Amino acid sequence: MTIYLIRHGQTQGNLERRYIGCRTDEPLCAAGAAALREREYPPVRRVFVSPMRRCLETAAILFPGVRPEIVEDFRECDFGDFEGLNYAELNGRADYQAWIDSGGELPFPDGESRAQFSARCVKAFDALRLPSPGEDCAVVAHGGTVMAIMEAYARPKGGYFDFQVPCGAGYALEADGRYAPLESAK
Repeated sequence: MTIYLIRHGQTQGNLERRYIGCRTDEPLCAAGAAALREREYPPVRRVFVSPMRRCLETAAILFPGVRPEIVEDFRECDFGDFEGLNYAELNGRADYQAWIDSGGELPFPDGESRAQFSARCVKAFDALRLPSPGEDCAVVAHGGTVMAIMEAYARPKGGYFDFQVPCGAGYALEADGRYAPLESAK
């Protein structure tokens, strides 16, 4: 069985490099939806999806006819006071500099820490009722969700930030932890 871990398509917030987490339920932008329609993804029997609109829209484009199974704890990180802002707007703020200096380990002010977020995502992944062996499935979620799951299960091991993926991309993760970047181009 292969589990395809896919980051949602591009949004306006992604284009503007904003911290768009679980507090902002934005849709795909037109270019993001169009880019997804130009790609092919492997067929799957089941699709597990974050409840955020951008993920639901992505799942509907990539896997039409497969009813998405919403997994609440696959939602994006709570970026707290940084929600909706980008680097230029945060630059010079002491709380942002402290977060940067911590390597992203400090909790976002009034939000989650990376450790809390990762634990939430991995716990939700562990609770999935996966299909039978040989029946592939997909997780359509956020870049951070994909990174957290890959950090926990990918072999060879890597760190959280080693598994960053662009919008619409992801990984094919095998049951034994072996993985490969998801090839998905027409």
